[in-house]
Amino acid sequence: MTATTTKQSQAPEMGELSPYQTGPALTQATLVQTGVALEWQDGQQSTLPLLWLRDHCACQACRHPQTRERLYLPLEPITEPPSVALLEGHLHLNWQDGHVSAFHSGWLYQRRPESKLVSSVPNAKPWKDNFTPECVRHDDFLKPQGEKAWLTAMLRDGLALITDGPLVEEEVSRLAERIGPQRATNFGARFDVRSKPNPNNAAYTAVGLPLHIDLPNWRHPPDIQLLYCLQNGASGGESLFADGARVVEALRQQDPKALAILSETPIDFRFQDESHDISMRAPVVTLDSAGNLVEMRLNNWIRDALHLPVEQMDAWYSAYALLWRLFHSEAHQLEFTLRPGQMVAFDNRRVLHGRREFDPNSGARHLQGTYLDRDMLASRLRVLARQD
Repeated sequence: MTATTTKQSQAPEMGELSPYQTGPALTQATLVQTGVALEWQDGQQSTLPLLWLRDHCACQACRHPQTRERLYLPLEPITEPPSVALLEGHLHLNWQDGHVSAFHSGWLYQRRPESKLVSSVPNAKPWKDNFTPECVRHDDFLKPQGEKAWLTAMLRDGLALITDGPLVEEEVSRLAERIGPQRATNFGARFDVRSKPNPNNAAYTAVGLPLHIDLPNWRHPPDIQLLYCLQNGASGGESLFADGARVVEALRQQDPKALAILSETPIDFRFQDESHDISMRAPVVTLDSAGNLVEMRLNNWIRDALHLPVEQMDAWYSAYALLWRLFHSEAHQLEFTLRPGQMVAFDNRRVLHGRREFDPNSGARHLQGTYLDRDMLASRLRVLARQD
C-alpha cells in the first residue's frame, strides 16, 4: 500500500533540540512486508521496520514533553500494519490500536540506517611529529566560536591552552564551570599546585615530576585536568607532556609482546595518607577491541607492590621499562614553560604530564587546578553546535 499525499498545517515536532528541519521532504511511503519503504526528494531510499517506527513515536504519550525521555516500551512485535499517509511530505501512521504517529521527514532522513552518522565531537587523533597544541585567547574562549575551537582541540588532541587570562584566584574554576561541574577527588574540587610544608603529594614539592597520569588508583581516574598559572617566576619547572596514543602505537611497532603484557596484566595502584587509602587494580594500558588506546595508568609513585606470579615479573618489568623509555624520549615529549595567565588542559587518561625540577628560592610558582569529566566537554560542544 502506497501512501497518498495530503495537506497539513504544521510539521511534526520530534522533541529534538538539534536541528533536523532542513532535510528533504518525503515523496513516497509504501507499506511492505519488512516495514515502510520511504523515498525522499533527493532520491534517497530506506525501509524502516514497523517496531522501530512505533518505538520512535515522539507524541506526548510516547515521549515525555519536558524531559524528552522515552515512555514507550517496545516489548511486543507489531503484527497488524498501520495505515500510511504523507502529509506535506511528512510520514503519518495510524496504528490498528488507534494510536497515531507523526514523523518529520528531515528527522527520518537523518536517522535512516543508510546515513552516515555525523557528530560534532571529533575522534581522538594521535599527535604527529612537531605537534603544536591549539591556543585560544581567554577573551575568545568566552565566545562560542573560541570555546568550540578549544573544545574541539581538547577532544581531538587531548591537549590545548588558553592564553592571556586574568591573574585572579579561582579563574580555573570559573572557566571549568562554563563546561560542567568540577570533579572532586581526595584533593578537593579545586587544588593549588605549589611547594608547601608536609606535602601529601609530590606535586606539592619542588622536585621534578616524570611523566604520569593523576590518580590511577581510582576506579575512574579524572578525565580532563585544567592547570591555570598565576605565578611562575621560579627557575626551572618547565611543563612536560606526551601523547599516550602516539607512544602506544610506537610500542606496538617496536615490541607488540610488550604491549600485550602491559595491556593484559592488571597491577595495583594505591594512594594512602592519614585520611585516605584508595586503591585500584588495572593494567597500565587499556585498549579497545580494535587496539585503540582507552586509557593509560602510568604513575610510578603510586604503583603498589607488584603482585604477580614470579614467572611473569621479569617480562612485566622489561615491558614497563620500554614503555617508560619511549614516553621519556625526546621524540615523544613536548616541553614548554607555562606563563602567568595561561591555562593548559589535557586528557589525563591519555596525555601524560610532568615538569622539570624548579628552585623555590628563585621565585614564586603557583598553579591552580581542577578536573572535568570528558562527557561534559563533549556535551558542551554538542550544545554549541546547535547554534550553527
